[in-house]
Amino acid sequence: MSSRPAVSERAIVFMIGAIQFVNILDFVMVMPLGPDFARGLSIPTSEIGTIGAAYTAAGSVAGVAGSYFLDRFDRRKALAVAMLGLVLATAAGGVATGLGTLLAARAAAGLFGGPATSLSLSIIADLIPVERRGRAMGAVMGAFSVASVVGIPAALKLAAWGGWRMPFFVVAGLGLLLVGGAIFFLPPVRGHLEPGRQPVHRVSVRELFSRTDVLLSYSLTLLLNAGGFVVIPNIAAYVQNNLGAPRTQLESIYLVGGLVSFVTLRVAGKLVDQLGSFRVGTVGSLLFIATLYFAFLHLPAGVSLVVIYAFFFLSNGVRNVAYSTLTSRVPEQSIRARFMSFQSAVQHMGAAAGAFVSSRMLVELPGGALGGMERVVGLSIALTVGLPLMLFLVERRVLARDRLLSTSSPGLAA
Repeated sequence: MSSRPAVSERAIVFMIGAIQFVNILDFVMVMPLGPDFARGLSIPTSEIGTIGAAYTAAGSVAGVAGSYFLDRFDRRKALAVAMLGLVLATAAGGVATGLGTLLAARAAAGLFGGPATSLSLSIIADLIPVERRGRAMGAVMGAFSVASVVGIPAALKLAAWGGWRMPFFVVAGLGLLLVGGAIFFLPPVRGHLEPGRQPVHRVSVRELFSRTDVLLSYSLTLLLNAGGFVVIPNIAAYVQNNLGAPRTQLESIYLVGGLVSFVTLRVAGKLVDQLGSFRVGTVGSLLFIATLYFAFLHLPAGVSLVVIYAFFFLSNGVRNVAYSTLTSRVPEQSIRARFMSFQSAVQHMGAAAGAFVSSRMLVELPGGALGGMERVVGLSIALTVGLPLMLFLVERRVLARDRLLSTSSPGLAA
Protein backbone atom coordinates (compact mmCIF):
# COMPACT_ATOMS: atom_id res chain seq x y z
CA MET A 1 0.00 0.00 0.00
CA SER A 2 1.31 3.48 -0.85
CA SER A 3 2.44 5.68 2.01
CA ARG A 4 1.53 8.82 0.07
CA PRO A 5 -0.98 10.86 2.12
CA ALA A 6 -4.39 11.60 0.68
CA VAL A 7 -4.58 14.85 -1.24
CA SER A 8 -7.62 17.08 -0.88
CA GLU A 9 -9.63 18.28 -3.87
CA ARG A 10 -8.62 21.83 -3.03
CA ALA A 11 -4.92 20.94 -3.12
CA ILE A 12 -5.34 19.15 -6.45
CA VAL A 13 -7.14 22.13 -7.96
CA PHE A 14 -4.47 24.49 -6.61
CA MET A 15 -1.58 22.48 -8.06
CA ILE A 16 -3.25 22.04 -11.45
CA GLY A 17 -4.13 25.73 -11.41
CA ALA A 18 -0.48 26.62 -10.73
CA ILE A 19 0.68 24.40 -13.58
CA GLN A 20 -1.88 25.97 -15.87
CA PHE A 21 -0.76 29.42 -14.74
CA VAL A 22 2.78 28.79 -16.00
CA ASN A 23 1.54 26.97 -19.10
CA ILE A 24 -0.89 29.76 -19.99
CA LEU A 25 1.54 32.54 -19.10
CA ASP A 26 4.15 30.97 -21.36
CA PHE A 27 1.66 31.39 -24.20
CA VAL A 28 -0.18 34.61 -23.44
CA MET A 29 2.84 36.72 -22.44
CA VAL A 30 4.25 36.44 -25.96
CA MET A 31 1.47 38.56 -27.44
CA PRO A 32 1.78 41.56 -25.07
CA LEU A 33 5.57 41.33 -25.46
CA GLY A 34 5.14 41.31 -29.24
CA PRO A 35 5.98 44.98 -29.83
CA ASP A 36 9.12 44.56 -27.66
CA PHE A 37 10.64 41.55 -29.40
CA ALA A 38 9.42 42.86 -32.76
CA ARG A 39 11.68 45.87 -32.22
CA GLY A 40 14.49 43.80 -30.72
CA LEU A 41 14.57 41.27 -33.55
CA SER A 42 13.39 43.59 -36.37
CA ILE A 43 10.14 41.63 -36.88
CA PRO A 44 7.08 43.41 -38.42
CA THR A 45 4.27 43.86 -35.89
CA SER A 46 1.86 42.23 -38.34
CA GLU A 47 3.81 38.96 -37.85
CA ILE A 48 3.06 38.74 -34.12
CA GLY A 49 0.03 36.62 -34.97
CA THR A 50 2.25 34.23 -36.93
CA ILE A 51 4.44 33.70 -33.87
CA GLY A 52 1.34 32.92 -31.83
CA ALA A 53 0.19 30.55 -34.58
CA ALA A 54 3.50 28.63 -34.42
CA TYR A 55 2.75 27.65 -30.81
CA THR A 56 -0.86 26.72 -31.41
CA ALA A 57 -0.20 24.82 -34.65
CA ALA A 58 2.46 22.72 -32.91
CA GLY A 59 0.06 22.19 -30.02
CA SER A 60 -2.47 20.84 -32.49
CA VAL A 61 0.03 18.32 -33.87
CA ALA A 62 0.98 17.29 -30.34
CA GLY A 63 -2.67 16.81 -29.44
CA VAL A 64 -3.19 14.37 -32.30
CA ALA A 65 0.01 12.46 -31.49
CA GLY A 66 -0.74 12.37 -27.77
CA SER A 67 -4.18 10.89 -28.32
CA TYR A 68 -2.53 7.61 -29.34
CA PHE A 69 -0.60 7.04 -26.12
CA LEU A 70 -1.53 9.38 -23.24
CA ASP A 71 -4.27 7.06 -21.98
CA ARG A 72 -1.60 4.39 -21.40
CA PHE A 73 0.24 6.28 -18.65
CA ASP A 74 -0.27 7.66 -15.19
CA ARG A 75 -1.50 11.19 -15.95
CA ARG A 76 0.67 12.69 -13.20
CA LYS A 77 3.92 11.37 -14.70
CA ALA A 78 2.88 12.32 -18.22
CA LEU A 79 2.11 15.85 -17.03
CA ALA A 80 5.57 16.17 -15.42
CA VAL A 81 7.26 15.14 -18.69
CA ALA A 82 5.17 17.59 -20.72
CA MET A 83 5.98 20.43 -18.33
CA LEU A 84 9.72 19.65 -18.47
CA GLY A 85 9.64 19.89 -22.26
CA LEU A 86 7.78 23.19 -21.99
CA VAL A 87 10.44 24.53 -19.63
CA LEU A 88 13.27 23.77 -22.07
CA ALA A 89 11.39 25.21 -25.04
CA THR A 90 10.53 28.41 -23.17
CA ALA A 91 14.17 28.92 -22.23
CA ALA A 92 15.07 28.45 -25.90
CA GLY A 93 12.72 31.30 -26.78
CA GLY A 94 14.82 33.57 -24.59
CA VAL A 95 17.90 33.00 -26.74
CA ALA A 96 16.18 33.47 -30.12
CA THR A 97 18.14 35.55 -32.64
CA GLY A 98 15.48 36.26 -35.27
CA LEU A 99 12.04 35.37 -36.56
CA GLY A 100 13.06 31.85 -37.61
CA THR A 101 14.60 30.81 -34.29
CA LEU A 102 11.77 32.38 -32.29
CA LEU A 103 9.19 30.54 -34.41
CA ALA A 104 11.08 27.26 -33.82
CA ALA A 105 11.22 27.81 -30.06
CA ARG A 106 7.55 28.68 -29.85
CA ALA A 107 6.63 25.65 -31.95
CA ALA A 108 8.61 23.46 -29.53
CA ALA A 109 6.77 25.05 -26.61
CA GLY A 110 3.46 24.22 -28.27
CA LEU A 111 4.49 20.58 -28.73
CA PHE A 112 4.67 20.23 -24.94
CA GLY A 113 2.22 22.89 -23.78
CA GLY A 114 -0.69 21.37 -25.68
CA PRO A 115 -0.47 17.94 -23.98
CA ALA A 116 0.13 19.65 -20.62
CA THR A 117 -3.23 21.39 -20.95
CA SER A 118 -5.16 18.28 -21.97
CA LEU A 119 -3.55 16.24 -19.18
CA SER A 120 -4.32 18.94 -16.60
CA LEU A 121 -8.00 19.03 -17.55
CA SER A 122 -8.12 15.23 -17.66
CA ILE A 123 -6.79 15.06 -14.09
CA ILE A 124 -9.48 17.49 -12.90
CA ALA A 125 -12.17 15.54 -14.72
CA ASP A 126 -10.88 12.23 -13.29
CA LEU A 127 -10.53 13.34 -9.67
CA ILE A 128 -13.35 15.88 -9.18
CA PRO A 129 -16.97 14.61 -9.10
CA VAL A 130 -19.25 15.94 -11.81
CA GLU A 131 -21.43 17.90 -9.35
CA ARG A 132 -18.41 20.02 -8.34
CA ARG A 133 -16.55 19.95 -11.62
CA GLY A 134 -17.86 23.29 -12.90
CA ARG A 135 -16.49 25.06 -9.83
CA ALA A 136 -13.17 23.22 -10.15
CA MET A 137 -12.92 24.06 -13.86
CA GLY A 138 -13.70 27.69 -13.06
CA ALA A 139 -10.89 27.73 -10.49
CA VAL A 140 -8.41 26.15 -12.92
CA MET A 141 -9.50 28.46 -15.71
CA GLY A 142 -8.84 31.23 -13.21
CA ALA A 143 -5.17 30.58 -14.00
CA PHE A 144 -5.77 32.68 -17.11
CA SER A 145 -6.90 35.55 -14.92
CA VAL A 146 -3.94 35.16 -12.57
CA ALA A 147 -1.64 35.13 -15.59
CA SER A 148 -3.24 38.43 -16.61
CA VAL A 149 -3.33 39.94 -13.12
CA VAL A 150 0.17 38.94 -12.04
CA GLY A 151 1.99 37.29 -14.92
CA ILE A 152 1.55 39.60 -17.88
CA PRO A 153 2.16 42.88 -15.99
CA ALA A 154 5.17 41.25 -14.31
CA ALA A 155 6.45 40.04 -17.70
CA LEU A 156 6.08 43.55 -19.12
CA LYS A 157 7.94 44.99 -16.12
CA LEU A 158 10.68 42.38 -16.44
CA ALA A 159 11.03 43.18 -20.14
CA ALA A 160 11.29 46.92 -19.39
CA TRP A 161 13.92 46.21 -16.73
CA GLY A 162 16.00 43.39 -18.20
CA GLY A 163 14.98 43.17 -21.86
CA TRP A 164 12.36 41.08 -23.64
CA ARG A 165 14.35 37.87 -23.06
CA MET A 166 14.10 38.02 -19.29
CA PRO A 167 10.42 36.91 -18.99
CA PHE A 168 11.17 33.72 -20.92
CA PHE A 169 13.90 32.71 -18.48
CA VAL A 170 11.80 33.53 -15.40
CA VAL A 171 8.80 31.54 -16.66
CA ALA A 172 11.07 28.60 -17.46
CA GLY A 173 12.37 28.68 -13.88
CA LEU A 174 8.85 28.69 -12.43
CA GLY A 175 7.91 25.79 -14.67
CA LEU A 176 10.87 23.77 -13.42
CA LEU A 177 9.65 24.18 -9.84
CA LEU A 178 6.20 22.93 -10.81
CA VAL A 179 7.64 19.84 -12.47
CA GLY A 180 8.81 18.82 -9.01
CA GLY A 181 5.45 19.80 -7.56
CA ALA A 182 3.59 17.59 -10.03
CA ILE A 183 5.76 14.60 -9.13
CA PHE A 184 5.76 14.95 -5.35
CA PHE A 185 2.39 16.52 -4.50
CA LEU A 186 -0.16 15.27 -7.03
CA PRO A 187 -1.60 11.80 -6.39
CA PRO A 188 -1.15 9.05 -8.98
CA VAL A 189 -3.94 9.27 -11.56
CA ARG A 190 -4.33 5.71 -12.79
CA GLY A 191 -8.08 5.10 -12.50
CA HIS A 192 -8.37 4.95 -16.28
CA LEU A 193 -5.84 2.07 -16.26
CA GLU A 194 -7.71 -0.15 -13.80
CA PRO A 195 -9.17 -3.30 -15.41
CA GLY A 196 -12.71 -2.45 -14.32
CA ARG A 197 -12.46 0.99 -15.96
CA GLN A 198 -11.07 -0.19 -19.27
CA PRO A 199 -13.42 -0.49 -22.25
CA VAL A 200 -13.94 -3.94 -23.69
CA HIS A 201 -11.75 -2.79 -26.56
CA ARG A 202 -9.64 0.30 -26.98
CA VAL A 203 -11.66 2.95 -28.76
CA SER A 204 -10.11 3.70 -32.14
CA VAL A 205 -9.83 7.12 -33.70
CA ARG A 206 -12.48 6.12 -36.25
CA GLU A 207 -14.87 5.09 -33.49
CA LEU A 208 -14.18 8.28 -31.56
CA PHE A 209 -14.93 10.46 -34.56
CA SER A 210 -18.04 8.47 -35.43
CA ARG A 211 -19.75 9.83 -32.29
CA THR A 212 -21.98 12.84 -32.91
CA ASP A 213 -21.35 14.31 -29.46
CA VAL A 214 -17.59 14.20 -30.08
CA LEU A 215 -17.88 15.89 -33.48
CA LEU A 216 -20.14 18.59 -32.06
CA SER A 217 -17.73 19.17 -29.18
CA TYR A 218 -14.80 19.55 -31.56
CA SER A 219 -16.79 21.89 -33.80
CA LEU A 220 -17.60 24.03 -30.78
CA THR A 221 -13.92 24.04 -29.81
CA LEU A 222 -12.80 25.10 -33.29
CA LEU A 223 -15.37 27.89 -33.53
CA LEU A 224 -14.65 29.35 -30.09
CA ASN A 225 -10.87 29.43 -30.46
CA ALA A 226 -10.76 30.67 -34.04
CA GLY A 227 -13.14 33.50 -33.15
CA GLY A 228 -11.07 34.53 -30.16
CA PHE A 229 -7.59 34.25 -31.64
CA VAL A 230 -8.37 36.25 -34.71
CA VAL A 231 -8.23 39.23 -32.34
CA ILE A 232 -6.28 38.28 -29.19
CA PRO A 233 -2.69 38.25 -30.58
CA ASN A 234 -3.08 41.82 -31.85
CA ILE A 235 -4.46 43.57 -28.75
CA ALA A 236 -1.13 44.86 -27.42
CA ALA A 237 0.02 46.23 -30.77
CA TYR A 238 -3.41 47.75 -31.49
CA VAL A 239 -3.69 49.46 -28.09
CA GLN A 240 -0.18 50.92 -28.26
CA ASN A 241 0.22 51.66 -31.96
CA ASN A 242 -3.33 52.38 -33.16
CA LEU A 243 -4.87 53.94 -30.05
CA GLY A 244 -1.64 55.56 -28.90
CA ALA A 245 -1.91 54.25 -25.34
CA PRO A 246 1.32 54.32 -23.31
CA ARG A 247 2.93 51.09 -22.18
CA THR A 248 1.89 51.73 -18.58
CA GLN A 249 -1.77 51.73 -19.66
CA LEU A 250 -1.25 48.38 -21.39
CA GLU A 251 -0.03 46.99 -18.07
CA SER A 252 -3.12 48.42 -16.36
CA ILE A 253 -5.40 46.85 -18.98
CA TYR A 254 -4.06 43.36 -18.26
CA LEU A 255 -3.96 43.94 -14.51
CA VAL A 256 -7.52 45.22 -14.11
CA GLY A 257 -8.94 42.93 -16.77
CA GLY A 258 -7.41 39.95 -15.03
CA LEU A 259 -8.70 41.00 -11.61
CA VAL A 260 -12.24 41.39 -12.92
CA SER A 261 -12.25 38.10 -14.80
CA PHE A 262 -10.64 36.24 -11.87
CA VAL A 263 -13.69 37.02 -9.75
CA THR A 264 -16.10 36.49 -12.61
CA LEU A 265 -14.68 33.09 -13.57
CA ARG A 266 -15.39 31.71 -10.12
CA VAL A 267 -18.95 33.02 -10.28
CA ALA A 268 -19.34 31.64 -13.81
CA GLY A 269 -18.26 28.17 -12.67
CA LYS A 270 -20.98 28.11 -10.03
CA LEU A 271 -23.55 29.43 -12.52
CA VAL A 272 -22.64 26.69 -14.99
CA ASP A 273 -23.26 24.09 -12.27
CA GLN A 274 -26.67 25.66 -11.56
CA LEU A 275 -27.90 26.87 -14.96
CA GLY A 276 -25.97 24.87 -17.52
CA SER A 277 -23.31 25.75 -20.08
CA PHE A 278 -25.71 26.86 -22.82
CA ARG A 279 -27.28 29.70 -20.83
CA VAL A 280 -24.05 30.94 -19.27
CA GLY A 281 -22.07 30.56 -22.51
CA THR A 282 -24.71 32.44 -24.51
CA VAL A 283 -24.52 35.41 -22.16
CA GLY A 284 -20.72 35.32 -22.39
CA SER A 285 -20.87 35.24 -26.20
CA LEU A 286 -23.20 38.24 -26.38
CA LEU A 287 -20.96 40.21 -24.02
CA PHE A 288 -17.94 39.23 -26.12
CA ILE A 289 -19.54 40.53 -29.33
CA ALA A 290 -20.53 43.80 -27.64
CA THR A 291 -17.00 44.24 -26.28
CA LEU A 292 -15.45 43.62 -29.70
CA TYR A 293 -17.67 46.31 -31.20
CA PHE A 294 -16.85 48.95 -28.62
CA ALA A 295 -13.14 48.08 -28.21
CA PHE A 296 -12.24 48.06 -31.90
CA LEU A 297 -15.00 49.52 -34.05
CA HIS A 298 -16.71 52.27 -32.07
CA LEU A 299 -14.61 53.34 -29.09
CA PRO A 300 -16.96 55.21 -26.70
CA ALA A 301 -15.88 58.76 -25.92
CA GLY A 302 -14.85 59.31 -22.34
CA VAL A 303 -14.69 55.62 -21.40
CA SER A 304 -11.33 54.32 -20.19
CA LEU A 305 -9.59 51.66 -22.24
CA VAL A 306 -9.00 49.80 -19.00
CA VAL A 307 -12.77 49.47 -18.45
CA ILE A 308 -13.48 48.39 -22.03
CA TYR A 309 -10.81 45.69 -22.10
CA ALA A 310 -11.79 44.49 -18.63
CA PHE A 311 -15.10 43.47 -20.20
CA PHE A 312 -13.17 41.73 -22.98
CA PHE A 313 -11.39 39.47 -20.47
CA LEU A 314 -14.60 39.00 -18.49
CA SER A 315 -16.70 37.89 -21.45
CA ASN A 316 -14.00 35.65 -22.89
CA GLY A 317 -13.55 33.97 -19.51
CA VAL A 318 -17.26 33.28 -19.12
CA ARG A 319 -17.34 31.65 -22.57
CA ASN A 320 -14.34 29.49 -21.75
CA VAL A 321 -15.66 28.21 -18.42
CA ALA A 322 -19.00 27.24 -19.98
CA TYR A 323 -17.25 25.54 -22.88
CA SER A 324 -14.60 23.70 -20.81
CA THR A 325 -17.09 22.38 -18.27
CA LEU A 326 -19.46 21.15 -20.97
CA THR A 327 -16.85 19.42 -23.11
CA SER A 328 -15.30 17.71 -20.05
CA ARG A 329 -18.59 15.80 -19.74
CA VAL A 330 -18.52 14.40 -23.27
CA PRO A 331 -16.04 11.49 -22.86
CA GLU A 332 -16.06 8.54 -20.47
CA GLN A 333 -13.11 8.32 -18.10
CA SER A 334 -11.43 5.45 -19.95
CA ILE A 335 -11.06 7.52 -23.16
CA ARG A 336 -10.81 10.97 -21.60
CA ALA A 337 -7.12 11.58 -22.35
CA ARG A 338 -7.57 10.49 -25.98
CA PHE A 339 -10.66 12.68 -26.37
CA MET A 340 -8.99 15.68 -24.72
CA SER A 341 -5.80 15.20 -26.73
CA PHE A 342 -7.80 15.55 -29.93
CA GLN A 343 -9.75 18.37 -28.34
CA SER A 344 -6.48 20.10 -27.51
CA ALA A 345 -5.42 19.55 -31.13
CA VAL A 346 -8.64 21.12 -32.41
CA GLN A 347 -8.35 23.94 -29.87
CA HIS A 348 -4.84 24.78 -30.99
CA MET A 349 -5.80 24.33 -34.63
CA GLY A 350 -8.58 26.89 -34.22
CA ALA A 351 -6.29 29.32 -32.40
CA ALA A 352 -3.54 28.86 -35.00
CA ALA A 353 -6.00 29.40 -37.85
CA GLY A 354 -7.39 32.54 -36.23
CA ALA A 355 -3.94 33.98 -35.49
CA PHE A 356 -2.58 33.11 -38.94
CA VAL A 357 -5.61 34.50 -40.79
CA SER A 358 -5.41 37.75 -38.83
CA SER A 359 -1.71 38.14 -39.68
CA ARG A 360 -2.61 37.79 -43.36
CA MET A 361 -5.52 40.24 -43.10
CA LEU A 362 -3.48 42.89 -41.29
CA VAL A 363 -0.82 45.20 -42.66
CA GLU A 364 1.73 47.31 -40.80
CA LEU A 365 1.18 50.99 -41.46
CA PRO A 366 3.80 53.71 -40.99
CA GLY A 367 4.59 54.08 -37.29
CA GLY A 368 3.69 50.46 -36.54
CA ALA A 369 -0.12 50.85 -36.57
CA LEU A 370 -2.15 47.86 -37.75
CA GLY A 371 -4.35 48.31 -40.81
CA GLY A 372 -7.33 46.06 -41.41
CA MET A 373 -8.56 45.55 -37.84
CA GLU A 374 -12.15 46.24 -38.91
CA ARG A 375 -12.15 43.13 -41.10
CA VAL A 376 -10.49 41.05 -38.38
CA VAL A 377 -13.08 42.08 -35.79
CA GLY A 378 -15.91 41.46 -38.23
CA LEU A 379 -14.66 37.90 -38.74
CA SER A 380 -14.44 37.34 -34.97
CA ILE A 381 -18.02 38.54 -34.48
CA ALA A 382 -19.27 36.31 -37.31
CA LEU A 383 -17.64 33.25 -35.75
CA THR A 384 -18.91 34.06 -32.27
CA VAL A 385 -22.53 34.30 -33.44
CA GLY A 386 -22.57 30.53 -33.96
CA LEU A 387 -21.42 29.61 -30.44
CA PRO A 388 -24.81 29.55 -28.64
CA LEU A 389 -26.22 27.05 -31.14
CA MET A 390 -23.19 24.77 -30.73
CA LEU A 391 -23.40 24.99 -26.93
CA PHE A 392 -27.08 24.04 -27.11
CA LEU A 393 -26.46 21.03 -29.35
CA VAL A 394 -23.59 19.66 -27.26
CA GLU A 395 -25.39 20.19 -23.95
CA ARG A 396 -28.54 18.49 -25.25
CA ARG A 397 -26.51 15.43 -26.29
CA VAL A 398 -24.65 15.25 -22.97
CA LEU A 399 -27.82 15.56 -20.87
CA ALA A 400 -29.62 12.92 -22.94
CA ARG A 401 -26.72 10.50 -22.54
CA ASP A 402 -26.44 11.15 -18.81
CA ARG A 403 -30.14 10.49 -18.33
CA LEU A 404 -29.81 7.21 -20.20
CA LEU A 405 -26.77 6.13 -18.17
CA SER A 406 -28.38 7.11 -14.87
CA THR A 407 -31.39 4.87 -15.55
CA SER A 408 -29.34 1.88 -16.77
CA SER A 409 -26.17 2.08 -14.63
CA PRO A 410 -26.17 4.94 -12.08
CA GLY A 411 -22.46 4.57 -11.32
CA LEU A 412 -21.41 5.29 -14.91
CA ALA A 413 -23.05 8.74 -15.17
CA ALA A 414 -20.19 10.48 -13.37
